[in-house]
Amino acid sequence: MFVFFLFFPSMVQMDSIKSGFVGSQVELRCIFINSSPPVKISQVTWQKLLNGTKQNVAIANPALGVSVLPPFKERVSFKQAAVRHRTPSLEDTTIVFSNLQLSDEAAYICEYTTFPAGNRENMVNLTVFARPMTRMTLTTPTIVARAQKRKMTVATCVSANGKPPSVIKWETRLKGEATFQETRNQNGTVTVRSNYVVVPSRETHKQKLTCVVTYRSERITDSVVLNVQYEPEVKIEGFDGNWYLNRQNVQLTCRADANPPVTVYQWKILNGSLSSFPNVEIKNNTLFFKGPVTYDLASTYVCDATNGIGTRTGIVDVNITGRLMTAEQSNTGAAIGGAVGGVALLSLAAILLFVFLRRRQHTFKGDYSTKKHVFGNGYSKAGGLPAHPPIPKNLQYPDDSDDEKKPAQIGGPGGFEASERDFDTEQEDLKRPYFTVDEGESRDYDKRTLAFQYDPEPEIADDMISQTDGSVISKKEWYV
Repeated sequence: MFVFFLFFPSMVQMDSIKSGFVGSQVELRCIFINSSPPVKISQVTWQKLLNGTKQNVAIANPALGVSVLPPFKERVSFKQAAVRHRTPSLEDTTIVFSNLQLSDEAAYICEYTTFPAGNRENMVNLTVFARPMTRMTLTTPTIVARAQKRKMTVATCVSANGKPPSVIKWETRLKGEATFQETRNQNGTVTVRSNYVVVPSRETHKQKLTCVVTYRSERITDSVVLNVQYEPEVKIEGFDGNWYLNRQNVQLTCRADANPPVTVYQWKILNGSLSSFPNVEIKNNTLFFKGPVTYDLASTYVCDATNGIGTRTGIVDVNITGRLMTAEQSNTGAAIGGAVGGVALLSLAAILLFVFLRRRQHTFKGDYSTKKHVFGNGYSKAGGLPAHPPIPKNLQYPDDSDDEKKPAQIGGPGGFEASERDFDTEQEDLKRPYFTVDEGESRDYDKRTLAFQYDPEPEIADDMISQTDGSVISKKEWYV
């Protein structure tokens, strides 16, 4: 009879990757799966593999017991208490790292020595992370806005000694720009530094600036509020444009937006001295005019406001009216002014249009081609200009004429009367002669050829041919 045995080879089970943060605790699992029939475990050895070099970490031996070697002695232990017994159980030899350090990052081998099967081993890669120290600071406790409008770093955000390195972003309404710098440290960590640069001004005062640090899946934020010092922004309030004669108890107030606050206000006028006004009282930033308003109060008032950064000035021109101007009167005046302005604008447009049309009627009508041109009614001097028929001294209108109510005679010896002889402007322009100069002729206007637009049209000479553009040419030019 033959007996067959099924043989299952032994194996070592481990995690392929483990990780932890500096200062934390991490377990490196190692389980021995025995064969069938089982083999005898002679020893278990943990080794650190770094840059091709092996270093013993811990050893468990059934006869000699457990041993943890320096520099791991104070931080490494076997998880299972049975391993430390007089008759140890070595199937589970998981070790525990306490107070993890960056130098612990390496590959770790768990090796089983068995009889008679020999050695069995496996390996785990341990990664150590370093959570960065993040802080955000103002460059200086107080930022001063200068008149030169220079850029300056107002805040700094640092993510120090992180592994892997962090990513820094800024969240703010400020219009500025950020700079970034990475520094790799000897222990393998990275320090990331970012500065935020702006032009300090009154608008940047009390603005919130937030630094956002992203480390792996974590989001770390820190914020500051800017304290920007600036010169006073000054304006004078109180003059409403309606200081009328005998109005009672008016006042002017000097308002200043400043950081730090204004400490000194000084009032003055450009065309005199406030001391000449006996009814004027100065109290802090306000001028009180006691009693009725007089014409003497009309002036340019100046307020100088001073803080620890500098001095700025506000100005207002005060005029005095003879009587109270109501809002309705003010609106009516504005409406009348608008209407007058509209009429003036329309009149100007009409004048420009008239001038344009008159000039257009006087426009040069010819061109400079070699053709003989027609002027006015389109006849060339080659065809001749018909004589104007004599104008009868007596004009008669038919009974059904629209002009029957006009006088039947045009009196006056030798032609028209003065009133009838002056043609209407438009009729006169239509009959005004147009002229051009034949090519090759002098531009002396004494040699201009004139033609009038009168009906009936004269006949064109037999040797001339009329063109579509109003000119005529000789038959010789036509058949060339």
